[in-house]
Amino acid sequence: MNSQPRPETILVIDDQEQNIRLVGALLSMAGYEVIPATGAEQAFRRLAVHLPDLILLDLLMPDIDGLEVCRRLKADPRWSALPVIFLSASDDKNLIVEALDSGGVDYVTKPFNKAELLCRVRTHLALKKARDDLRHLAADKDELLGIMAHDLKNHLAGMSLSAGLLCDEPAGLAPRYAGLARNILESADRMQAFVRQFLSNQSAERLSLTSFPVDLVPILRSTVSQHTLAAAAKQISMVLEPPAGPVMALVDPAAAGQVFDNLLSNALKFSPPGRMIRMSVEEGTDGFAHFRIRDEGPGFSPMDRAKIFSRYARLSARPTAGEPSTGLGLSIVKRLAEAMRGGVSLESGDGESAHFLVLFRLAEEGEEA
Repeated sequence: MNSQPRPETILVIDDQEQNIRLVGALLSMAGYEVIPATGAEQAFRRLAVHLPDLILLDLLMPDIDGLEVCRRLKADPRWSALPVIFLSASDDKNLIVEALDSGGVDYVTKPFNKAELLCRVRTHLALKKARDDLRHLAADKDELLGIMAHDLKNHLAGMSLSAGLLCDEPAGLAPRYAGLARNILESADRMQAFVRQFLSNQSAERLSLTSFPVDLVPILRSTVSQHTLAAAAKQISMVLEPPAGPVMALVDPAAAGQVFDNLLSNALKFSPPGRMIRMSVEEGTDGFAHFRIRDEGPGFSPMDRAKIFSRYARLSARPTAGEPSTGLGLSIVKRLAEAMRGGVSLESGDGESAHFLVLFRLAEEGEEA
């Protein structure tokens, strides 16, 4: 037996009981459940017991007027998402603006047209339902990310470890099985790289960075050190041009490290063996620290340049040693740099080797983020 969906509930707040009966009868005939309140205090008591889907609020009430009621609603996390439609006999434009500024979503003047009021109620209930659905989807997405961050990464790491042990078996495997083990290892490594980049992308969407004066040089040196083995495997030289001294910038250290890591990782992926990657960081005269990275790869076509910082962008160039590429690295760099009130740009021309410039705000003496 299918249960009927509960009717949507509307709290009607008005100091005139006659108005509540009139509005309540109209809403009840339209299939809504009505909760009446003849003043602010009664309204807050009823809100604490039953959460409505929408509020119709009289503007001009004694004691506590509708403007103050709306401000209190919006200041309380329990009720801040509830849409509030003001009802008032006043058509003063300044008062209407003040009502909307206090948090109201709409304003209907009395005497109102019944069809118009019902239409506005339906519209704002539909908008609230859409917002609620989006919140639920976001919660589902966060749950999925949690699963990916924990279970999927663990399973992939286990697959990679097992396949690696098979490949390193001293007695050796039959050629056919050795090839299968290598395929498993490569596939697991690719999936792990994708999961890491995907999770980094999601983190960049919900940025909560703390910037403070930091020397960029040690962060960059640490990033270069982490890629030494990958560079050696492709016989690529990484050259860090030493700055004259510390380069103090207002950054989140972890985010700045991720910017360096993504750009250097990309340069290594797309550089042919035996080439060189040059990096430098210095104080600019424009109030920004300048980080530059230049590789000797294939560069970017005009079509590539138009979408280079887009998420999941598939560019014409391919990694030169079969490395995994998700199309997320540069979009993450852009979001992180801009979140720290800096920026990133591609400085090279069409078809030239890649040359990126990243700007970080310089820290002034005594400045705190």
